[in-house]
Amino acid sequence: MDNSHVRSGAIVLDEMLDDIEVPSLEAPDLNVLPEGCRNEAKDLFAPKERKAWKEVQQAEARCDFAPNKVRISYRNPEFGIISLWKKSLYGRTLTDIKSDDSMIEFFAVGMNKLIRQILGHSLSNGDWCIVTSPKRRHKTRNFASLISARLAEMLAIPFYEDLAECHSKHRVGAVFTFGTKPPKERNIIVFDDFVTTGATMISMRNLLLPLGYNLVFMTGISNKL
Repeated sequence: MDNSHVRSGAIVLDEMLDDIEVPSLEAPDLNVLPEGCRNEAKDLFAPKERKAWKEVQQAEARCDFAPNKVRISYRNPEFGIISLWKKSLYGRTLTDIKSDDSMIEFFAVGMNKLIRQILGHSLSNGDWCIVTSPKRRHKTRNFASLISARLAEMLAIPFYEDLAECHSKHRVGAVFTFGTKPPKERNIIVFDDFVTTGATMISMRNLLLPLGYNLVFMTGISNKL
């Protein structure tokens, strides 16, 4: 072997490498599992079971009724929905609110003050009324209808209950029809207890606007942060 390129004092490893015994590189049998383990094949492409609904269900919306939360939410086709309060991270759940009879008066008092501040003396011309969205799930004790009836007393204007009917279970794109004769008053307050997407208000607008009514859309709680 020509070692002319090796620097002086360097250690020659050729003979040492020849003495090294290379270990076996045979791969173990992957089909053999340690004793005590179940030999059950797992199908990686098997459909995964969905988690229980309760585990993925979002927390119910709440409202703390904080003051000075009045807002106008605009919907398409563009029109404004005026709300007195807004959804919050803490406070009472919407289910709890709707099941409490004392909240009917609470909503009516708050909405009465807000409506009078917005409409002012125009309420005294005797050409106003109030309506609400169709009853769907809660037909015997409808929260929005109960508030509307009490609010009508405070405002001294008529309340037309069951004015609108809906035969669809879907809220988005639902078509409302008249359940009773349309109001003779030309100015209508369209009230709902909660508004989320505004789909119900849009359907009410589509029902009433072609008849030439002046519409004001009001709601207790805007169900969006």
